Amino acid sequence: MRATVNQLISLSAGFTIFLILCRVIYSGSLAYGFFVWNLFLAGMPMVISGFLIRAETRNFQIIFFTAWLLFFPNALYIMTDLIHLKERENVPLWFDAILIFSAAVNGLIMAYLSLQTVESFLQSKFNIQKTKLILFGCVFLGSFGVYIGRFLRWNSWDIIANPFGLTSEAGEHFFNPLQHPRTLGMTILLTVFFSIFYFTIKKITRLNYKPGNII
Repeated sequence: MRATVNQLISLSAGFTIFLILCRVIYSGSLAYGFFVWNLFLAGMPMVISGFLIRAETRNFQIIFFTAWLLFFPNALYIMTDLIHLKERENVPLWFDAILIFSAAVNGLIMAYLSLQTVESFLQSKFNIQKTKLILFGCVFLGSFGVYIGRFLRWNSWDIIANPFGLTSEAGEHFFNPLQHPRTLGMTILLTVFFSIFYFTIKKITRLNYKPGNII
């Protein structure tokens, strides 16, 4: 029986969680335990996008699309957790490298799947040009969200817990990009990277590729 996408995602995420458990048992430390929470947050956009494409009324579509956009950066964010990779006394560096990389790959896969679902939704509402423009805007905002999460230390829940603080600081960086060059630079680089990743994988999956036909 052929495995479903959800089963493959569960297997991949389960492997990362297995590595985390092995690390905890071996080192006696919960240092990388936060990856379990990060994986959960990374999966939220994929779940929300599923509700979005099934929503039948305009109000629910707006609600789910807004929720998806707020949580979408979480799927991209895990890639930046590579900054945590460093030599530690109680765990081999190669093991931590595999653990963090597997988590980052899971995040990118979940981001891809949720963005693909959102693209399908947008195609049912707009033409190809508008769909691509909105999709690019989503990736740009998602990249900006990664920045404010990694460096400004805000998260998706703060839109409820501290909406004024979040919108005030995020707005300052968003509307005054020349005064915050690191914000602008990282957002652009992440936007380009995620866009290339998305459209490359999308193109590959649609090609009639045969093993060995590389050149």
